[in-house]
Amino acid sequence: MRVKKAKELTQEQAIPTEGFSSWLRHTRQAQRTEEGASVPCGDCKACCTSSYFVHIGPDETETLARIPQELRFAAPGLPKGHVVLGHDKNGHCPMFSENKCSIYEYRPQTCRKYDCRIFPATGLPAGTDKPVIARQAGRWQFAFPTLQDHEHFRAVQAAAKFLREHAESFPAGFVPNNPTQQAAVAIKVYEVFLHPTNASANGEHAAPKHAIVEAVIAAYERFARAENA
Repeated sequence: MRVKKAKELTQEQAIPTEGFSSWLRHTRQAQRTEEGASVPCGDCKACCTSSYFVHIGPDETETLARIPQELRFAAPGLPKGHVVLGHDKNGHCPMFSENKCSIYEYRPQTCRKYDCRIFPATGLPAGTDKPVIARQAGRWQFAFPTLQDHEHFRAVQAAAKFLREHAESFPAGFVPNNPTQQAAVAIKVYEVFLHPTNASANGEHAAPKHAIVEAVIAAYERFARAENA
């Protein structure tokens, strides 16, 4: 019996998804609103069982009402009222019961907006402590039917790379250490890197670094204003 190579197994397990530009548009819209992301998860429950700390804002009253007080902890670095929901010793969300979310209709906005496709989209790793997430993320296969899909993909990857390599050039805390949050920032500011002077295949930039940093911060602030409008 022939043993299948890793490459063949990966190809068999690949999950085709929508065109990259379409996915990017929907993802940015999900970040701006309370609609949440639409992810064809199938039977995957990786995000519920991968030791995530889930942020819950003070305005998420219906969610908070369904989570026992003893499971909530003050969110580090955030104003009073912001909390995080921890996980059990197995890395499972405490609201994950009988292989499903017990408060699904009232789940936190963090969960609603989560989409592991952000990792292959940005080129950022899910983290060595998230092997199941990394494996699932590696299965997604974006479609690139148009030139715009390729351009947007390159810009998102360039944004993530710039943030990672020049984190010290931004105000403290602007570039999160958390790879999920870092990927979200890259998606919010990717348009800066659609401009040819701000991104290049070899990592060099025609525009001065400080000018790119300023453009990234301005793009993030524009996104935040639209998000809060």
